[in-house]
Amino acid sequence: MLTKDRTKLEVTRGLVAAFTNELVAKKRMPQDELSDDEAMEVIKRSIKQRKESIRQFEAGARQDLVLSEKQELNILETYLPEMMSSDEIRRIAEQKKNELNMTDKSKIGQLIGAVMKETKGRADGNDVKKIIETLF
Repeated sequence: MLTKDRTKLEVTRGLVAAFTNELVAKKRMPQDELSDDEAMEVIKRSIKQRKESIRQFEAGARQDLVLSEKQELNILETYLPEMMSSDEIRRIAEQKKNELNMTDKSKIGQLIGAVMKETKGRADGNDVKKIIETLF
């Protein structure tokens, strides 16, 4: 508020409202606290919404709205932990593949789930899927 950064203020207020909505949806009191994992899910959901909005606004040739959504997206991404590199994801995927003794693609969903659990939200699901598909 003191820096008069209107976009950051609006995004932050929106996140606070989303946190409160999440608490109410989970039948808890608005003054309760979310766990770190629950808060990350709310932030990731907001990021996903911004990305979808950007895609739709680009399709509708609304560059003014695309710019606004991208600014909000950049602010939201600062609240997430640093994402893992492709090499780190590949190393974990190969390790899990060996642990689970997977030789064919029939159980690729289990491997994706195991890798996502191991990365604890520090890797995008689409990136994990692409890397795992290259292992078979």
